[in-house]
Amino acid sequence: MFREEQDQYGAKQDNITVNNTWNVAYSVFTSTNQIIAQGTTENEMITVGMAQVLKGYATTIIVDIWGDAPYTEAAQLEVGILSPVFEEQMAVYQNALDLIDQGLANINSGEGSNPGTQDLYYGGDITKWNKFVNTLKLKLYNEIRLSALFDASKLSTLISQGDFMASSADDFQFNYSTTQSPAEERHPLFRDSYLTGQTAHHASPWFYEILKGWNPTIHNDVADPRLPYYYFNQLTPGQLPPDVGDPTTGDPKADYFDSSSGFHSIRFGSVGPDRDGSSRNSSTYPGIFVAGGRYDDGLGGNADVSAGTGAAPHRILTYDEYLFIRAELINVGLVAGDARATLQSGIMASFTKVDQVVANSQTSQTVPLLAGTTRANDFIDGILAEYDTTSTEKRLEIIMTQKWVATFGDPFDQYNDYRRTGYPILADPNGPSPEYQLDIKVPGNFAPLVDSETESNRPYQVSLFWPQSELEVNRNSPDQKDATTYTIFWDN
Repeated sequence: MFREEQDQYGAKQDNITVNNTWNVAYSVFTSTNQIIAQGTTENEMITVGMAQVLKGYATTIIVDIWGDAPYTEAAQLEVGILSPVFEEQMAVYQNALDLIDQGLANINSGEGSNPGTQDLYYGGDITKWNKFVNTLKLKLYNEIRLSALFDASKLSTLISQGDFMASSADDFQFNYSTTQSPAEERHPLFRDSYLTGQTAHHASPWFYEILKGWNPTIHNDVADPRLPYYYFNQLTPGQLPPDVGDPTTGDPKADYFDSSSGFHSIRFGSVGPDRDGSSRNSSTYPGIFVAGGRYDDGLGGNADVSAGTGAAPHRILTYDEYLFIRAELINVGLVAGDARATLQSGIMASFTKVDQVVANSQTSQTVPLLAGTTRANDFIDGILAEYDTTSTEKRLEIIMTQKWVATFGDPFDQYNDYRRTGYPILADPNGPSPEYQLDIKVPGNFAPLVDSETESNRPYQVSLFWPQSELEVNRNSPDQKDATTYTIFWDN
């Protein structure tokens, strides 16, 4: 959660993060176009196939976020195209699906040399590439299942063929490391959080309360054991926030502060008096799982360069996510199977993923294992008990909420899922009171919450603005959209 314009759904046309995402997405076009062209000339079709899959995947992300976008003429500066035409979003998405199919065929063609270690994802392992691409196709078919582009026969064929991800060893991810020179290779969120002089990314109190088991409508009284792997509290339980807390009165002067754990943040849409106070030495930070930060052992400490390693993967498509996708498809009746058992497997795979990330983080901390522990098993039992006593629609909410929790740090799919399904339920300052449960769950907490101090005056953005910088230089660009009404074709 940002304290800046993204708060209250206020991202603008010139938002730097959005503009950078657009530029990075199209840089994938530039590099993959070069690989495809050269590889085709040299008959290195295995490598060409990998590049086609990556370009196709990047294309779907572009459509998911912006809708209509340049495709055929994109990244064609070498042939003099300065203003690529924006193409209709559904046609672009179909081109992406076709390109992914072409890529898979080329990966399996046996033509050309295996890229080996030049393949930064799977080291040239063709078997893993097949599992990834099939899982990617399942993800994309699920994404468009309520649109005119969906073809049930293609989904049926894909399911019958199988060959999906089978464990976290098949995960498609980019691994960041502890390397700082000659190039900075630590996780971007670690750098943006632990190496800066101010807090820009604020932990979501809404997400925190769901993990605590405090939300009255989902996972109530089911505490999530992933919490200390996800967030690091600089403050110990009962410690007064040192930035602006008043030692005389004991007033923490915090917008959201759980004195029982040390969790310190600000609420979505806050207009409260303590919203903008200094919090660098008090704020809760991204933890070891999401950014290679610090595991929260309850001992507190400073969120500085020595607090973590920055070695954590960018999880793009993982085995646990595949299981939640499959559980959703079973729930809505498009795939045969046991949605409950698949949900259970997804949660278990998420715990295993946490342990894998921790093991590869090079942390000096002693971090307890999660998968298979009593606290992990108790949590799964609690989720399944909730699942067993509710409706099909509520079961979909449970599946999507657990997918949201498991994919913490993967905003693209979370943004898509919310627009597709309406889940998970997000913080709503205009919703029922009390919005947060902190005062109920932590009696005597010094900083009582006032619901009137949060507000939401802007509609949710169902797509993002096209970058204003693109519209200003591209003669073939459309007029700027209204991001609150311009929907993506699969959004129902």
